[in-house]
Amino acid sequence: MNKERIWIFTLSKVLSEEQLNDLSANCKAFVSSWTAHEQKLNASFELYQNTMLIFKVDEALYNASGCSIDKLTHLVQQLEKTFSVELLNRLIVAYEDSGSPKVVHSSKIKELLQNGDINENTMVFDNTISSSEQISQWKKPIKSTWLSKYLPIHSF
Repeated sequence: MNKERIWIFTLSKVLSEEQLNDLSANCKAFVSSWTAHEQKLNASFELYQNTMLIFKVDEALYNASGCSIDKLTHLVQQLEKTFSVELLNRLIVAYEDSGSPKVVHSSKIKELLQNGDINENTMVFDNTISSSEQISQWKKPIKSTWLSKYLPIHSF
């Protein structure tokens, strides 16, 4: 059984190709030396469609501990400063638009709904998932997420 734990962070803005390369290099260097209690973690990194950072740890051998998760948090905070981007802001939302993620602040969701740019079935990325077993639930329609509060109330 795969015991893969994941952390997903959405970039708050589009970065240049050079910035994305630098960011990826930083993240790959981090996972190659990521440890928990001086034990090397079997970790990997993926930049999903130039929009989301995905860190994975196979916990079959060693679990990510509090201190190793703190190391990840420090890396992400450093990336925010280096690239002038928000990654830890959970109000930054990614939704699927023509097969690609589009990123907005959650405060824009109501406007996008009113304009017809998105609807209750638009798929949003739920970055609160924490294991590879949940990856099939990563994308959910707006109506099935906390963003449903922005949907107009239908009268029958």
